[in-house]
Amino acid sequence: MVETATDERLIDVLQSIANERNISFEMLLEGLEAALLTAYKRHYGSEANAIVIVDRQSGEYKVYHRRTVVESVEDPKLEISLPQAGAPYAVGDFFDEEVKPKDFGRIAAQTAKQVIVQRIREAERDTVFNKYTRKLNDLVTGTVQRYEQRNMYVLLEGRDEAILPISEQVPGEIFRIGDFIRAYVVDVRKSPKGPQVVLSRAAEGLVQRLLELEVPELANGVVEIMALAREPGVRSKVAVRSHRPEVDPIGACLGPKSSRIANVSDNLRGEKIDIIPWAPEYPAFIMNSLAPAKVISVELFEDDGVGLVTVPDYQLSLAIGREGQNVRLAARLTGWRLEITSETDTATSRERYIAERTQREGEPAVESEAPGEAPQEMAQEAEPEAEADAELIRKLEEFRRERLGGE
Repeated sequence: MVETATDERLIDVLQSIANERNISFEMLLEGLEAALLTAYKRHYGSEANAIVIVDRQSGEYKVYHRRTVVESVEDPKLEISLPQAGAPYAVGDFFDEEVKPKDFGRIAAQTAKQVIVQRIREAERDTVFNKYTRKLNDLVTGTVQRYEQRNMYVLLEGRDEAILPISEQVPGEIFRIGDFIRAYVVDVRKSPKGPQVVLSRAAEGLVQRLLELEVPELANGVVEIMALAREPGVRSKVAVRSHRPEVDPIGACLGPKSSRIANVSDNLRGEKIDIIPWAPEYPAFIMNSLAPAKVISVELFEDDGVGLVTVPDYQLSLAIGREGQNVRLAARLTGWRLEITSETDTATSRERYIAERTQREGEPAVESEAPGEAPQEMAQEAEPEAEADAELIRKLEEFRRERLGGE
């Protein structure tokens, strides 16, 4: 048996490790007991029902042969009769008899070292995994450590490594080794090498968390983000509303002299942030989402999820945006597919869309301004047979092409 002083030192070591590494002291002791039991069975046979108990105060460990108290013994290795056990045992109790295997102290010391190292590694992995699981969909900060195959590795809190994959990086953003970085936790995975924390600089959630960090009204729930669309590194649109009539959601997010939104933009390396008012009615929301362009009207086709948007002629390019960016973000923000048209071309664009829509549905295209409404009359006279329908659709399509070609 290991000397008492050595046992006490073991307890001190375990306590110190538990405190430094934020690991459960009891978990270390349970792991040590399990490892000692495994070592005992490996060296002295597994026939007997053995248990190992480590004293929580002194660190002294003992090996016991555990048997169950029974009235009639069938297996002496696992059972003991009530008369043999004596008082105060009763049938069904455990009878533990200490055994002192030769040279087990040396084996136990070696086993203790191995299990402590293993348990520390496992506990640290679990601690890291649990810590960043709680931070999922939240912000973390760190420093850029290295690059491997264009993937960035970030050191969080000075000790935990995370990966920022190329797919979650923002094109044009450049970080050098040692640079400070703030990122968004999108995933935490378990792997053979330990937990892997996956970060993102491209996620829409990064914009939301940065806004919540800068805008107290968002953090305390007075102002709420209702929708968010982002093209990383270029532009984001954020729709907000206020739960208190006296609080202006746009002003709260912009801050004094636009300082709050400027801080968010700086964190995103100059990305533009448009704050727009959310509206419960879709036409009004779509109008707001296309800001800074002015919108004359919005006509919704709910079955298709399409909105036909009319803007002044001089605002057409502004509504569409560079390479379609403005209308693309507005569509993602509102959830509608938006067709932008100038005021001059509104009637033509509407006719064209309705014609295409009816053609997709396999119905005759109806021109609202067609003289005599000939297509509608033909449609009413159509026969139910498949061949007649096909012939009718062919003639109507020819009529539609002639009309469109003549305009």
